[in-house]
Amino acid sequence: MAMLIAPSAADDSSDGSDGKATELASRLLQRLIDLATEGAGPWKGGPEVAEEALRAAAGDREQAIDALVATHKLLVGTSGAVTGLPGGPLVALAIPTDVWTYYLAATRLAVAIAHLRGHDPQDEHVKAVIGATLLGAAGTEILAKAGVVIGNKIAMAQLKRLPGRVLIEINKRVGFRLLTKFGTTGAVNLVKIVPLIGAGVGATVNMVSMSGVGVAAKWAFPLVFGSAEHDTAVN
Repeated sequence: MAMLIAPSAADDSSDGSDGKATELASRLLQRLIDLATEGAGPWKGGPEVAEEALRAAAGDREQAIDALVATHKLLVGTSGAVTGLPGGPLVALAIPTDVWTYYLAATRLAVAIAHLRGHDPQDEHVKAVIGATLLGAAGTEILAKAGVVIGNKIAMAQLKRLPGRVLIEINKRVGFRLLTKFGTTGAVNLVKIVPLIGAGVGATVNMVSMSGVGVAAKWAFPLVFGSAEHDTAVN
């Protein structure tokens, strides 16, 4: 799958020397997941777009997921700003609109897939996996260091046994990776705060990367309920 953020040669900052950076990283990740889940104004949250896709697919969950991947690829493949897109905590740091659009759309796609597979996007354990899906192999590595190998129901059960302090550390590391694409020393470079997936590279890379998020989310969130139960709930 396409890696959205190349893993750094150095480990994520966890020794307190970059306290402000990690705090900023945590806030970024939390803001992304909140907006992707709850929506804001005309920007719909993941569960809402998931239910709309499920109805359009006549209750076929996998068809709905495929449709969501396609629509989110189209969203990040178009040029220019997206009307009604909610802002993020780093707007003052001049993150390009198309980069914020990409990450917000990617997070919403992961939220929507988790929802359709029967996972609660508001659950802190699920949020940790949602964040990890944005990082490709780097996110899988972060979870593995916490003792979780995602991809099956057993792994999700392992994740839910993790104490809160471990979840906080996972989210901190995921958020920090979002900020340190070019960092090899663990220091945040606010000029190079985003991965090379914006307008300077082109929409094609964005679309391919979005497909990768879809693959990662489908792999990370196995189905946890039967179709009949869910169909009854949404019809």
